Amino acid sequence: MTVTRLASIPGIGVDRVGDAADSMRDADILRLENLDTDLRPPAAALRATHQAIDDDAANSYLPFLGLPALRQAAVERVGRAAGCVYDAASECIVSAGGLAGILNVLLSILEPGDEVVLTSPTYAGLINRVRLAGGVPKFARLIPGADGWRLDLDSLADAIGPRTKAFLMMSPSMPSGYVASVDEWRAVAAHCERIGAWLVYDAAMERILFDDRKVVHPASLPGMRERTITVGAVSKEYRMIGWRVGWIVGPAEIMNDVRLASLSNVVCQVGIAMPGAAAALSSGDDGVAEAVAEWQRRRDFLLSELADLPVVRPHGGWSLLIDTRSLGIEPPEASQRLLAHGKIAATPMTNWGPGAERYLRFVFANEPVARLRDVRERVRHALQL
Repeated sequence: MTVTRLASIPGIGVDRVGDAADSMRDADILRLENLDTDLRPPAAALRATHQAIDDDAANSYLPFLGLPALRQAAVERVGRAAGCVYDAASECIVSAGGLAGILNVLLSILEPGDEVVLTSPTYAGLINRVRLAGGVPKFARLIPGADGWRLDLDSLADAIGPRTKAFLMMSPSMPSGYVASVDEWRAVAAHCERIGAWLVYDAAMERILFDDRKVVHPASLPGMRERTITVGAVSKEYRMIGWRVGWIVGPAEIMNDVRLASLSNVVCQVGIAMPGAAAALSSGDDGVAEAVAEWQRRRDFLLSELADLPVVRPHGGWSLLIDTRSLGIEPPEASQRLLAHGKIAATPMTNWGPGAERYLRFVFANEPVARLRDVRERVRHALQL
């Protein structure tokens, strides 16, 4: 019998598609189902990680809240984006990856039954963590258009109720690639101030922006430094998925509670991974600009090849969505047919928020253009389009 806290958590679907693709043991399968990337981490991060393996001090639980050098690098990183100054000792904790940081923050701010506003579509793992923390997810709708996604400000206002405790926002958002505009951030900030809510900002992909877009950090808005908790990680921008290192940066008043949640949850971070993470954040040559340029090339190629299909243009991130329901094919069926007949692994967006169930996701971060050359023919053959 499923315990209550898991009763409304169906999973994320990516694991099932990934396992099915793995079981086929076919190198020709295009791996578009999972947020991986083939681009290498920063060289400085690799060197520091190799050195840490031979460093006995890195083989330790200590320091529980993260290496001081990494905490300092994290607050400087967040501070540059937000135009704020943060204290590394009292306003930063290193987490075992970004999502562990998100859960620890939610455990620190939510009472059972408190509501959290998210956009939809959004990552099922964020929705599930709200539920694990005892919260109730509410949704503001992202509207697809000819030039990408925009936030429905009316649905944002409608999602707010007397028990709204926080907004959990990601920009660029996964899976859609939605990037919040200044006006959209201002609308969120106004609601936060009006009702006294927290803004939990998932900044995992903050700099993965296309078409010359610029970072807009919500803590840079008037009055938002004291309401914004930023959670970042080295996984996406720095291409360091396996390191499992993230950071939580926020006002001192909440960070002691986050510290208690962190110590009671994962306890500490990966010791041998933190020096590499610190090196990535501190390096003058982190490779982010070059990586973003390559990911944009892949996005542009897919948009061109799939131009006759209902694809929504992403403004950032690692993935795009295809509305297969408008083609008369439910996304789970499309996923099965693409894998079986097109050698494409892609995840249906079932349980990724209201309305998301009509979409199939293609991740473009892990396959070079050379391997994507026949993607339209594969899709045409598998879906009989």
